[in-house]
Amino acid sequence: MIGMDSNHCRIVAGSLVGEREVDERTFSSLSILRERLERLKEIDGTFSGIEFSPEVVELQKQKNKIAVG
Repeated sequence: MIGMDSNHCRIVAGSLVGEREVDERTFSSLSILRERLERLKEIDGTFSGIEFSPEVVELQKQKNKIAVG
């Protein structure tokens, strides 16, 4: 499972820095990471203050624009 998590992180990070195209795989990985972070927050309040970087938030907005447009 750790290997899979790091793969999702690499996909999103690669898209953020331009090493790979922003595509459905990027958004799928981002969704998985978002769900896992929310689960951590539910399990342990220690994680309640953790949020995605502003760059990741902007990336998510791109998906929302594509879905609407």
